[in-house]
Amino acid sequence: MTTRNVIAVGLTLVSLVLLIPGLSQPALTIVASIPIFNKPTEIFRQTQNVIEAVRSLYETGNYFVAGLILLFSIIVPFIKAAILAVILATKAPGPRYQLYLFVRSISKWAMADVFAVGVFIAFLASKAIDNLDAVIGSGFYYFVGYCLVSNVAFQFLHVPAPDQAPTVIVGPNRS
Repeated sequence: MTTRNVIAVGLTLVSLVLLIPGLSQPALTIVASIPIFNKPTEIFRQTQNVIEAVRSLYETGNYFVAGLILLFSIIVPFIKAAILAVILATKAPGPRYQLYLFVRSISKWAMADVFAVGVFIAFLASKAIDNLDAVIGSGFYYFVGYCLVSNVAFQFLHVPAPDQAPTVIVGPNRS
């Protein structure tokens, strides 16, 4: 295994270590309050992590959104890591390169970055409303760490394209 691939494996393991708390730790807390006698009184507080958000969306009938977040923020990261292990264990260059191309293509559709930006936008939007406050939790930072480290890991991964058979050009026979 090349040095680049050793680094890719190491970074992938680090990214998975970051992903676990990124999914399970609180990502965002929303607090709504109203002024009573000129003193803010909390009327609503909700803290959720990614897994709780998926469950909550599913229970409220938002199956499509819950499915997207489940697929792209939870399932795809673990599939990518598993396929990386298969890529490095496979000796046949053709299948190995095809798996590499597959991971590269699903990485483009991963919702990790979209999720992180979405939480950040929700945070900023809630700050713009007087009686609504949002606090980004540690889960958000772990998740962003996963996104960054996972992307860097994939940049280190090196899978050469399988060698092409040399092409023989047959020209006119000159005698």
